[in-house]
Amino acid sequence: MDRNATPANRVYSIDLWRGIIMVIMALDHVRDFFHYTAAVDSPTNLMTTTPALFFTRWITHLCAPAFLFLSGVSAYLAGQKRTKKELRKFLITRGFWLVLVELFIVTLGWTFDPLFQIFILQVIWAIGISMIILGLMVNLPTSYILTAGLLIICFHNLLDPAEAAQKGDVGLVWNLVHHANFSVVPLFGHHVMVIVYAFLPWTGIMLLGFGMGKLFTAATPAARRRKILYRAGISGIAIFLVLRMINHYGDPQFWTIQRNPFYTFLSIINVSKYPPSLDYIAVTVGISLIFLAATDRISKNSLPFFQVFGRVPFFYYVVHLYLIHTITVILFFIQGYGSKDIDAQRLPFKFRPDHFGVGLAGVYLLWIGVLILLYPLCRWYDQYKRTHAYRWLSYC
Repeated sequence: MDRNATPANRVYSIDLWRGIIMVIMALDHVRDFFHYTAAVDSPTNLMTTTPALFFTRWITHLCAPAFLFLSGVSAYLAGQKRTKKELRKFLITRGFWLVLVELFIVTLGWTFDPLFQIFILQVIWAIGISMIILGLMVNLPTSYILTAGLLIICFHNLLDPAEAAQKGDVGLVWNLVHHANFSVVPLFGHHVMVIVYAFLPWTGIMLLGFGMGKLFTAATPAARRRKILYRAGISGIAIFLVLRMINHYGDPQFWTIQRNPFYTFLSIINVSKYPPSLDYIAVTVGISLIFLAATDRISKNSLPFFQVFGRVPFFYYVVHLYLIHTITVILFFIQGYGSKDIDAQRLPFKFRPDHFGVGLAGVYLLWIGVLILLYPLCRWYDQYKRTHAYRWLSYC
């Protein structure tokens, strides 16, 4: 079989949207490493942020939910070429592989600490655990998996009051499952683990993607797919708007009246990502669904810059971290820092002092430079995957 051949019914909007969110994600990570206030203040702190800085962060909220949703869709599509047993084995083994990648390869990219004094559990860990859970569920009817995803998404915030009553002291297991918000867990010696992504709400998003996977197959006419995606996306945004106006359930962070109407609007859309609230998921996944519907008719030759990134997301993710951190080291020395400043301070990144960096315009310039450097690497790897049949490529 010619590996360059492409199914006639392939939905290229998936590659396009995945590529766009990869590009947006890199902006957030460039900001983390290079913006001069990233270590000392939050870009969504309404007392100190600017609209440009706020939206630079807010737009990246789209990334992780899209990752998880499209991972679920991709798992369903992979199941069209495998038996249930084969799909279960693939999802579980790839899930464990991704957890190991998060602990050792991705963590090293973030920290540049070969002693691994800090292990970080972020989006790759959440995808890995969610794949394992999905793998254990694949023998269930797809409608059951879809229902499970919706139930998790809609009702996991019922756990918030009980967690608040514990004042954050919920223990390791519950931090891993639902509560974590950059929770620090001592391991051994000077080693700690930082839990950024509690997996349960993210698993709900992946189950939702798997449950909607049939929409992206030849079994669903394109017109019907677009209609369902539009309706689902608009419904998600409507749920977000209704719940935020009620301002009682759906997000543990209630909005408040600010110093002017615009900043009150920022408070309304300033939803919780750690863990992802119902409001956060509704608006971000809703936007993703609308985009997938609006771009459903694109061809494989449309916007290749983004589609290339979207076809090699794992490769892109790992390489972009090491590239950004390497550029950080270069700027670290250019700005006059020395060996005494290498160790991590508030952020767990070596070569990133608290008051290091550039302004927001500089962040955008560095982001564009990172993308220019990444594109030929990702295009090469995309071509390599298309022309080689090694089994390990399905894990990367």
